[in-house]
Formats: sequence, structure tokens, C-alpha cells
Amino acid sequence: MLTALWNNLDYAAPMMLFLIGLYAVIAKDNLIKKFMGLNIMETAVFAFIMALGVVDGGSAPIIDHGAHAPFTNPIPQALILTGIVVALSTTALALSLIIRIYEQCGTIEGNELRELG
Repeated sequence: MLTALWNNLDYAAPMMLFLIGLYAVIAKDNLIKKFMGLNIMETAVFAFIMALGVVDGGSAPIIDHGAHAPFTNPIPQALILTGIVVALSTTALALSLIIRIYEQCGTIEGNELRELG
């Protein structure tokens, strides 16, 4: 089992990161900690998609008339780049909303916010 885990580390590591982020979202009450858990989860998804796009022995996808080697797929890289931009903008928006919640309510703890509402 340990050998299989080691051989598939590029798939197992994002899964462990995803579970750590899921734990933070479920178990923590602080809004910033919850959102950082979501960021860890999306980073794990990015790493997993990048691991799926790896081609052993692949070369850059540039047309060369003499090359017969397999090419790496550039689509996962483009999708992840787009995802990172979206994740950065949603992080900025969420943190600004959390600051606004703190200014309005005086707390960012979920249980205290539920009592106020």
C-alpha cells in the first residue's frame, strides 16, 4: 500500500490537501479560516489537474517536422492559469466582505454571527 501511495504521490498529495481544506471549512468557525480552507481546496484541485496533464517523455507542443515524440497537453496549463486569476479575484472580494462584516458586526466568528442574526 505504501509503495502504491508513493508511486501515485502526484495524485495523493492533492487529495490530502483537499481533505485538509475540507476539514478547515467544516470544523473552523472563523470566517477567514473557513475561506483559507476553501483556498487550500482550490489549490489542491489545481495541482490535481496539472498532475493529470503530465505526459512522460513529452515535449513542448511546438510543431517540428522531425519530431515524433508525444506532446504535453497545454490545455490544463491554460485552464489552471485562468483558475488562478479567478481564485485571486474571489479571494480579494471575500476578504473585503469579511472586513465589512467585521466593521458591521464586530466579529468574524460564525457562531457569534448566528446569534446576532
